[in-house]
Amino acid sequence: MSGTKKPRTQFRGGQPVFAGGNYGCPGKGVNVNHGLPLRTGDFRGRARHGPPVPHADRAGITFRNDCGRMVCAGVLESAANTFLLLIAVRFFAAGAVAKALVAAGGSVGLLLSPVAVMWVSRVGWTATRGASRLFLIGAAACLVAAVLPTVWVYVPACMVAMTLSSAVIPLMTQAYHDNYPESERGKLYARSFMLRIAAAMIFSWAGGRFLDWRPTWFALLLVAFAAAFALSAWAVGRIPSNPIPPSGGSHPLHAMRYVREDRLFRQTLLVWMLMGFANLMMLPMRIEFLGNPVYGFSRSAAEIALLTGVIPNLARLVMNPVWGWLFDRVNFFALRIVLNVGFALGILAFFTSNDSAGLILGSVIYGISNAGGDVAWGLWVTKFAPAGRITDYMSVHTFLTGVRGVAAPLVAFQLIQRFPLQGLGIFSAVLIVAATLMLIPEMGRWKGRRSADPLTEEVTD
Repeated sequence: MSGTKKPRTQFRGGQPVFAGGNYGCPGKGVNVNHGLPLRTGDFRGRARHGPPVPHADRAGITFRNDCGRMVCAGVLESAANTFLLLIAVRFFAAGAVAKALVAAGGSVGLLLSPVAVMWVSRVGWTATRGASRLFLIGAAACLVAAVLPTVWVYVPACMVAMTLSSAVIPLMTQAYHDNYPESERGKLYARSFMLRIAAAMIFSWAGGRFLDWRPTWFALLLVAFAAAFALSAWAVGRIPSNPIPPSGGSHPLHAMRYVREDRLFRQTLLVWMLMGFANLMMLPMRIEFLGNPVYGFSRSAAEIALLTGVIPNLARLVMNPVWGWLFDRVNFFALRIVLNVGFALGILAFFTSNDSAGLILGSVIYGISNAGGDVAWGLWVTKFAPAGRITDYMSVHTFLTGVRGVAAPLVAFQLIQRFPLQGLGIFSAVLIVAATLMLIPEMGRWKGRRSADPLTEEVTD
């Protein structure tokens, strides 16, 4: 607001410390609206959600605990992107449908995220308390897959685990909106996300070496994934957040009305659907391309993990702070256009190559683009939505991501039985370019929206 000094973020010992306004008053620690102490998981002072949390401490508490969660998320990312599908291909000799279901598990969670949001809202839990419960169920699913290693148990257990790992995303987005100031949100998110990238990179390398050393001990990897889920539940449960405000809807897809009412939101979702479908078609194809001898590579588990986990994540680790800084400062659609071009080039370099140099180049370009995609995908609705509707907007976004994420692997695994994989890669790159061209006219509308929308511009927390 005019005349109000916005908080600025400094880092002391690696943690955010706020100066200016109420954020920098370590002795006060009260809700400036009601004089009530803030509590873990609830800013309205409900004692059942934990001990009081001073208003000035909420960003620091969120950052510290989210750093722990991000390490676990990196381990789970390596599971979703590499190991669960690799185990299905190498150790269970799974068919096309089974492999597609394993690859689509995370997308099913996005598809069901509106259900998760509605459930948490109706039971009166805070966003982070609901996310913590979902993580615990994911841990149980991984343990079941480890104890009963048959394809009939493995595939559904993997789907349940990965479904729950992504169903929490709108809940966590609400916590970031509640606890981080808007002007610093991208930087804080990117800083903790670097730990996720590093963990994914390290675990991809270590897990690949482990499977080459003891191929039949893959159940131990599943136990490690269960531990990551359990630790995520503990860390998220310590992050303060508000109960999700009721939206008055009677069904999980009630938030879809915002697609009809908000033209710019609708257009952005359409572009993201085309680009995302193309990108998600090719994501599981990387494992298929490198691991299936039909395509002439048949790389070892360590080499596959290097090309699909270590190298892309190293590029992400380097570029993530840059994209976080840009997210806070540049036109969102300009940022999205640059990222889309990178994804298209990465797919072309990877799938049209016949040597290691091309595979490495494609992995690097994909990692650089994915670093920006991490920040843009996770936080873009905080630039669009009114403060009280962050979770609703994000649930629509994640639902549509789930739609394409479930459909894309199923379509891709069927198409490669009829068409060359390289041709599918070229088609995906063309689809991404077409989606990118649709964004160019929206750049001017984005500027007008940001200057005229006080609901998002006045938020400082």
